[in-house]
Amino acid sequence: MIVRPRSSTGRRRTGALAAAALTLLAPALASCGDSAGDGNADKASGGGSGHQVSITGVGTVEPSADLSGKLPSDVAADKVVKMATNAPYAPFIDFSAEGDTSHFKGLDYDLVQAIAARLGIEAQFQQQPFDGLVPGLQAGKYDAIVGGITDNFERQATATFVDYTASGTGVLVPDGNPDGIATLADLCGKKVAVQKASKQVELMTRFNKSDCGSSPIELTEYPQNTDAVQALMAKKAAAMVATKVNLVDAAAKLDGKVEVVDDPSAPNGYHASPNGIGFDKGDAALAEAFQAALQSLIDDGTYGKILAKWKQEPIGIDKATIDAAID
Repeated sequence: MIVRPRSSTGRRRTGALAAAALTLLAPALASCGDSAGDGNADKASGGGSGHQVSITGVGTVEPSADLSGKLPSDVAADKVVKMATNAPYAPFIDFSAEGDTSHFKGLDYDLVQAIAARLGIEAQFQQQPFDGLVPGLQAGKYDAIVGGITDNFERQATATFVDYTASGTGVLVPDGNPDGIATLADLCGKKVAVQKASKQVELMTRFNKSDCGSSPIELTEYPQNTDAVQALMAKKAAAMVATKVNLVDAAAKLDGKVEVVDDPSAPNGYHASPNGIGFDKGDAALAEAFQAALQSLIDDGTYGKILAKWKQEPIGIDKATIDAAID
């Protein structure tokens, strides 16, 4: 799969400009509603301690006074963090219902709702055109961006990322794994389907040169990931490679017809890169508050329940990091 070419730069709202912007935006926000609409997160007031949230299939997330104290003063005062995303990009982010671009669902949606609740604030999501995410962050229209965004060195030049999952290349095989493929090395000499122009083409090409020798992988490129999956199911290939998170999703939808190879040496996939929530470089305090809240969700098991709900346990991490890009 082609990694979505997201880049992130920005400058947070500050001082009087922030207050004025919130005043002007209040009616619009009230009219469009918040992001809880698909029923995944039914918010309830936590009184003086902040907001709590109930996430369908996960449970209730309570605020922590200690973690709330890490928030920047303006966010703490507003009790709102504004998130921008670009849906659909399942399983990370999607619309709750077709034709409604104001209500969301997905792994990232649930996780950010839980992080915000742990910080005692509310997360409000808004859909933005793909090419409007970065300019909006620069203009201070929202506090962060999220939606399956890969944390890499180029993006770190202009943004800070709180990493919440890691996803590399995975291998998909027919149910029962008839060719006994357990590692990338087992692909040597076999027919493998892949999406054209994806990073997996480059990875397999390099692997052919470095590891396969006289028995190279016979790579066939297809226009879309779905075409490559269909080629696998039609027995035109012994395996198919793509971003592991998408393969996990595909395997779940195909209900037992295919399976993802589980290589203990690469639990998040080969050459796994972190996915992150992007903040402006000047927003270190907000990023660090999100990191601390995310770690608390990892520690108490809430994070694992959210991953399980979306069938994405293979891309989970044990430690919340900041700017942990590998390439």
